[in-house]
This record gives sequence, C-alpha cells and structure tokens, in this order.
Amino acid sequence: MTGPRLALAAALLCSCTSPVADANSWWSLAMNPIQRPEMYIIGAQPVCSQLPGLSPGQRKLCQLYQEHMVFIGEGARSAIKECQYQFRQRRWNCSTVDNTSVFGRVMKIGRSTYNAAGVVNAISRACREGELSSCGCSRAARPKDLPRDWLWGGCGDNVEYGYRFAKEFVDAKEREKNYVRGSEEQARMLMNLQNNEAGRRAVYKLADVACKCHGVSGSCSLKTCWLQLADFRKVGDLLKEKYDSAAAMRISRKGKLELVNNRFNMPTQEDLVYVDPSPDYCLRNETTGSLGTQGRLCNKTSEGMDGCELMCCGRGYDQFKTVQVERCHCKFHWCCYVKCKKCTEIVDQYVCK
Repeated sequence: MTGPRLALAAALLCSCTSPVADANSWWSLAMNPIQRPEMYIIGAQPVCSQLPGLSPGQRKLCQLYQEHMVFIGEGARSAIKECQYQFRQRRWNCSTVDNTSVFGRVMKIGRSTYNAAGVVNAISRACREGELSSCGCSRAARPKDLPRDWLWGGCGDNVEYGYRFAKEFVDAKEREKNYVRGSEEQARMLMNLQNNEAGRRAVYKLADVACKCHGVSGSCSLKTCWLQLADFRKVGDLLKEKYDSAAAMRISRKGKLELVNNRFNMPTQEDLVYVDPSPDYCLRNETTGSLGTQGRLCNKTSEGMDGCELMCCGRGYDQFKTVQVERCHCKFHWCCYVKCKKCTEIVDQYVCK
C-alpha cells in the first residue's frame, strides 16, 4: 500500500509535535521501565523531571500519579510490540533511522493510537491487581443478559478507570495547544485526538465478560463472572482494520475536520483518520527517518505488500540459501511429555536490492 494510506502508520504510533522529544519520552518509559519499589525515583531526582517530552499538563499528572508511570511504560512496550507485529509485512515495519526514540523521525503526523490503547490496557490491569492506590477492581454494572443464578462481582479489569486516565494523560498535550483556526497544525492536533480516542475505544469495546465455574467435581453448578480485557492482539487486529479503512480529512475554515471525499460517511469516534500524504518508504531517508526496504526479506510468491515486487519497490531482489533447524517427528510419551527430533532444511530466501 502506498500513498496517503501509509501516512496512517504514522498516525498510529507517535506524536506530531516535537517528534523526537515525544518519542524519547515514550521510549524512556518503554525501554527503561522504572523498577519497583524505587519506581518514583531515577537517581536522586523525581521521575517526572527525568522524562523528556512531557507537556506541562502531562508533567502535572505525572507528579500527581507517579505510581502510574511504570504502567504507562508497560503500555508503551506492548504498543511497540504490537505495532511491529501488525506492520511486519509492510514497507514501514516500525524500524527507524534513529533508534534512540520510539519510531524516530518517521512518525510526524499523529499521536499513537496504539500507545493510547496500550495505556488503557496496562492501567486497567494494574487497577485489578491492586498496584495503584487510586483504583481497584472494576465497578462495571452487571450485564442485563447474564443468567440470574450467576454471580457478578469477581475482580475485573478496571477499564473504566483505565480509559479515563489514558484520556487525561495522553490527550493533555494536544488539548493545551492553541493553534490558528483552520491551520495545518490544528488539523494534526484534531487528528491526534481522534486517533487517540479510537485506540481507547478499541480496548473498551473488546472488553468482555469472563466466568469461572464452581461446584463439586467441576459440575459448574455456579458461576462467578467479571469484566475482562481482551488479549491485546485482538485490539491490534481491530486497529489494523481501522487503519486499512481510514478516512482522508482536511481542516475547514471553521477549524473542524471534514472529509476530503464527501462520498464517504463521516468517521465515528471508533475510526482512524489522516490528514497528510506519506513517503513511500522505499528508500532510506534521513529527513523522515525511513530505513527504506533495502535488505528486507520478501516473499517471492506473494502478490501482497510482503511480495518482492512491492516490498522492493521494483528494484529487484537477491536470492540466498539458509539453513533452518526445526522440531520434527514429535511423539507423545505417556505420561506426560513430548519428544522431538531436530530436522535441518536448506531454504531459499530473498532480500530487496
């Protein structure tokens, strides 16, 4: 996929203003998580003064909720991992020229949808696990369709609190900006807020009821149920679908986002949008931070983005052979283990010129 759609990859994962500083703040949390019980201190200084890229509003929240910061870091790590999985077969695969930041200078056009989702996910679970003093188990209302004889009230993931905190913290930097109405800067700010909300709602939407059976010999005569977050892979899959159907927007004179093509429906709060065209990511570009696709593995038989023709941008590819070792001839032995042999195979692989 080329052209404006690829711009959304940027909208998924980083910040448009002071991109290096913003990315560094997330990277500090993601790759150097604060360790318990010293999670409030880095060296002799409070953690909030050591994190680059925080806006004044975010720094105040950090000071008020310092114990939350380690979980913001965990959320950032899960977001990075999920981004790398979702875009593993695209020209831009979450790699960057500048490896000192989350996604370097490639990401200039939008705050992280995945990061917003990751923060909701991590904070919600931390509440349930008793890691945060300001929240506990979920207080979600009993679902109306839950059978009467099932108990509601197990300790669920507090997605309500996670959603509210992520909205306050992640959106703070955008909401304290004051751009000229109808400017490109305002367009990117509104885009960031839209995509942040889509990320949070994806986590909220996919949370579902989980139950545990009770009874003699597993008879399941009684069930206890609670609210549980979905696996983050499902969240990533949903956001990837939203990415593939994202809407191209522009700023109006009244300072609101409007569709570039009026034939489509206006996006909902669960949808992703973009306002900028993107580079093609074919060649290394120090300005954007793109590594290009030279040296990337490609699939000779695929006609998709991972195929050699598209991945290599028409430059061609080189073939080489490699030895792969895999488990094979596995047998189950009673009781209770599996024993396998190791098989070696010479396979052809292809890399972009």
